Amino acid sequence: MKIGIVGLPNVGKSTLFNSLTKAGAEMANYPFCTIDPNVGVVPVPDERVNVLTKMFESKKTVNAVIEFVDIAGLVRGASKGEGLGNQFLSHIRDCDAIVHVVRCFEDSNVIHVDGSVDPVRDIETITLELIFSDIEMVDRRMQRVGRARANDKTLAKEYAMLERLKAHLEDGKQVKTFEVEDEDEAAMLSELALLTTKKVIFAANVKEDDLADDGASNPYVAKVREYAKEDGSEVFVISAAIEAEIAELDDEEKAEFLSDLGVSESGLDKLIKASYSLLGLISFLTTGPDETRAWTITKGTKAPQAAGKIHTDFERGFIRAEVIPFEKLVECGSNAVAREKGLIRSEGKEYVMQDGDVVLFRFNV
Repeated sequence: MKIGIVGLPNVGKSTLFNSLTKAGAEMANYPFCTIDPNVGVVPVPDERVNVLTKMFESKKTVNAVIEFVDIAGLVRGASKGEGLGNQFLSHIRDCDAIVHVVRCFEDSNVIHVDGSVDPVRDIETITLELIFSDIEMVDRRMQRVGRARANDKTLAKEYAMLERLKAHLEDGKQVKTFEVEDEDEAAMLSELALLTTKKVIFAANVKEDDLADDGASNPYVAKVREYAKEDGSEVFVISAAIEAEIAELDDEEKAEFLSDLGVSESGLDKLIKASYSLLGLISFLTTGPDETRAWTITKGTKAPQAAGKIHTDFERGFIRAEVIPFEKLVECGSNAVAREKGLIRSEGKEYVMQDGDVVLFRFNV
């Protein structure tokens, strides 16, 4: 999973990126501190992986991972060349989702690029820049398609769709609210990889005092939640400053620190939950003496396609999947006991994978 992090300058974007990835992006209290996109790969915390590693005495443990891409601070007018322009947006075209960091705190020591704190205005500023970037992409595609459409029915159809799409965008609407007429148009739209098709998770960045009640008493957070509800997006409340403090702690110290704040989970945990929920993702597990590993798939994935995540040969030569839910396996304490109790099921090609399935794939190539 790959996630792009966007936001206006000085909203806590790079602080959050640093704390999530410990990648050490440069930070300072002035706009455009982040010039080139920073990339960090983070393992997805999953206690089930640790439990199975101990249980099977695995030599190797591999968690699922998320790749974060931190994009240079956008400003109003970036599409027209203001600030650094929007050239860095190309780095999030292949991301699965966008985390939009929104400032929800007052602090006279931290400059706001627009002079005041207004999260909805900030969200709309960034969204508009994404829309302008999409219009630019649609224009380019129309120029290419326009020259050849006279002799090609498929291109003529695409051009007609692009005209409707451009009008939709110029009306200030995102691509995700654009209605395609059939599967062909859906495929054409998908190939464009437009930014406003992507699902968004809003990270409401608050001060430490607002963490314990998850931002319930913060009026700025309330506005972000209201906006996100209408937009069909997820929201999680975070304090980038606190995340930066706990980034250097070990797991035990981190848990103690969060407990003292009255918080049960870190910002990374919240973000991962929001990401999995928004993108409809689950994890299945494979385990044994050599390796225990978590694999991320989309809800509704069938067994052969899940096997293909491990290796294409597994999907091509799929015979069956031997499946047991994680909880049942832990209760039994071993595969042998689970087999004796008849809890390891043999599933075929139509089996839909469930979160927490521990699987052994049988295949023949």
